[in-house]
Order: sequence, then C-alpha cells, then structure tokens
Amino acid sequence: MAIDIFSIIIPAVFAGLIAIISTVFVERAGGAIGGVITLPTTIVPASLGIWSEVGSEESFSAAMSIVPVGMLLNLLFLGVWRKSPLWFGSLLKGNFLLAGVSVLSVALWALFAGISASIVEMTSESIDPLLIALTTTMASIVLGFLAVKSNPTAPAGKNEVGWVVLLVRGTAAGLAIGASVWIASMGLPFISGIISVFPAIFLTTMVSLWLSQGPEVPIGAAGPMMLGSASVSFYAILSIFLFPIMSPWMGAIISWLIVVGTFTAPVGYWTWRTLDGGEVEARLR
Repeated sequence: MAIDIFSIIIPAVFAGLIAIISTVFVERAGGAIGGVITLPTTIVPASLGIWSEVGSEESFSAAMSIVPVGMLLNLLFLGVWRKSPLWFGSLLKGNFLLAGVSVLSVALWALFAGISASIVEMTSESIDPLLIALTTTMASIVLGFLAVKSNPTAPAGKNEVGWVVLLVRGTAAGLAIGASVWIASMGLPFISGIISVFPAIFLTTMVSLWLSQGPEVPIGAAGPMMLGSASVSFYAILSIFLFPIMSPWMGAIISWLIVVGTFTAPVGYWTWRTLDGGEVEARLR
C-alpha cells in the first residue's frame, strides 16, 4: 500500500504546534496546575493519522489499546526525573546530572516499551488488548494519585523560555507522531501505538525547564504530570469505540471533551487543592 505523505506530515505538524502551546502553559502555570493539565494533545493527531493508515477497525483498536501501556511507562520515565537528585546527586552534578538522567530515562522507556509491545502482540489472541488497556489505565491513575500526595513543592518558572527551545519541543513531538503514523502504514499497529506516546514532550519540557529554571520546577511538576497523563489513556480507549460509529474528527472531538470534562478538570482542581490550595488559603488568613 502506497504511503500518503500528507497523512504523516499533517498530524506531525499539528502535534508539534500542540506541544509548544501546551508546554508553555505548563511552565507559566506552575507544577500543580500546569503539570496536571496534560491534556490529550499529540495523541489526537496521532489517532487521526493512525486511523487513516491502518485500514481496519481491528488494527486501530490494537494501536490505541497499547497507548495506556506506553503512558504507564511514562510514569517510570517521570519517576526517574523526580528521584534523580536523590539517586544520582552524589555522583553527578549540574549538566552531567541532567545528561545522565535524560539518557537513563529514555533508555528505560525504550527498553520496556519494546518488551511491552512484544508481549501484548504475542498475547493478543488469548488476552484482549482492551483489557490490558483498562488495567494499565487504572494502574496509572492509582500511581499518579500516590505521586501527587507525596509530591514536593511545585513552583512556576521565573525565567523566560526562548523560541528556539519551544521549536525544539515541537519538532521532537512532531517527529514522534510522524513516526507512529508511518509505522502504522507498515502494518505494525502495536508498535505505532506505543511510539505515539513516546515522552517527547516530557523529555523536552524537563530538559528545558531544568536548564532555564533549575531542577526544582521540573521535579515539582513530575507528580502532577504522572497523574494527568492518564487522560491520554482515557482518550485512546474512548477513540476505539467512538471512531467507528462517527467520523474520526467528530470522534476525536467528543473523546477529547469527555476526557477533559470528566477527568482532567476535576483532577486538576484536586491537585491544585492538594499542592497549592492550602498554602494560598493560609496566606489569606
């Protein structure tokens, strides 16, 4: 089957723009609110692109079913960043610590992503991938709540982040989404699904925040990001059911609105109350 280059480029560009907009909000709102507003962003163009390339509802369901597995692995990724000063602070300092954590977090994600995709694909005939998706989504939520409850302070950034850094973030996210759509066109739905949630935004956000604001800002945002990222898993599961019964664009819009209204907004409020609300009220007394 010939590859439609526009079905790859358009979702990639769209994802890059979304990545820039969403991460600016994370920086300026602070970790408590900004971190948890991990709305379904790049997964939206990825889902539309994968739908247009896979050619069947079964393959699309397979691709979206493994998204929650990838998001659970993103908790591992963020956990490495959150614990990095404790684990490696006595061995590495400054930019050496930043580089070490970056390499370790990506390497661990890639290793377990490959293992997970292989296991899910091999067991897909005996274990419904959708069941795995639901289980890993629930696990992400539980771990996310625990991460927020034990989260350090989550300050906002004080320094301006340049356009070059923002462009790098958008490019990284766009490449990840473009790759996932391209792989979907090759008939590899499980791999395309897990690549669609490669932590490109998390990585570029953590690195750029660390460089521009110091380690406190990205570390403080890690817990809310861990909880908020479950919204992506919810979107993926909803898209499995809604895309086939309505147009993909309408299915994407409805899925996004349901996730934001039933998960992101209430969880964002709870996170703000947990991390910042009490401090604000105390200062007003």
